[in-house]
Amino acid sequence: MIDYSEGSGKQYHTGVGPGDVGRYVILPGDPKRCEKIAAHFDNAKLVADVREYVTYTGELDGVKVSVTSTGIGGPSAAIAIDELSKSGADTFIRVGTCGGMQQNVESGDIVIASGAVRMEGTSREFAPIEYPAVPDFKVLSALSASAGELDIRHHVGVVQCKDSFFGQHEPEIMPVSYELENKWNAWLRMGCLASEMESAALFIAGSFLRVRVGACFLVIANQERAKAGLPNPQVHDTELAIKVSVEAFRRLIKEDNLVKS
Repeated sequence: MIDYSEGSGKQYHTGVGPGDVGRYVILPGDPKRCEKIAAHFDNAKLVADVREYVTYTGELDGVKVSVTSTGIGGPSAAIAIDELSKSGADTFIRVGTCGGMQQNVESGDIVIASGAVRMEGTSREFAPIEYPAVPDFKVLSALSASAGELDIRHHVGVVQCKDSFFGQHEPEIMPVSYELENKWNAWLRMGCLASEMESAALFIAGSFLRVRVGACFLVIANQERAKAGLPNPQVHDTELAIKVSVEAFRRLIKEDNLVKS
């Protein structure tokens, strides 16, 4: 492959290289969330700011950890996890937002993905569609246990991953409305908890790269609750999802240190 960084030793898109990031990396979408997440670390410093990829590195319980934004959608998320893994990271938690789908998934709840519907394009350039998009079991377990310990209302289950935000919210105006609406109803009937845009690509890319990936989302709102006339306030503060992810990393760090000893 061509070295687009022209010998700098840094990854072309993210601007990070060996030693810049920790083994454990939180992946928000929004670059503006990185500083907020890094505030949970000790001695956090900005190490790279390229395109949509902002990276801070610090410590948790004396272990090097990082946060890198990925922007919106699967393509940029897949680039991030690939370049971060080449720079030494091997454990990732996607922290983002989602829209609830089942009526019991309310605004402000946390959804932890146990799998993702691959209704997006990026993962198809890694693996055939028959291959499942699932998180690493240890990361999933750490997220679920952390949410429980923090006494945060949460749900664990399958999420739908798509490429078009407006295809979800205004499917009736799209030329392929017949497909979007029929599949949405199918996901609802299967018990799909929420809809978002990155997890399937990250789970599949993670499987290929042999790294550990999990995903944790804040429910902003739920269009199915709105359709049913149920209360549906909007919640935008991602702090609870961040806390769950940071606590999950603490658990994983402790477990990984026990395996070493």
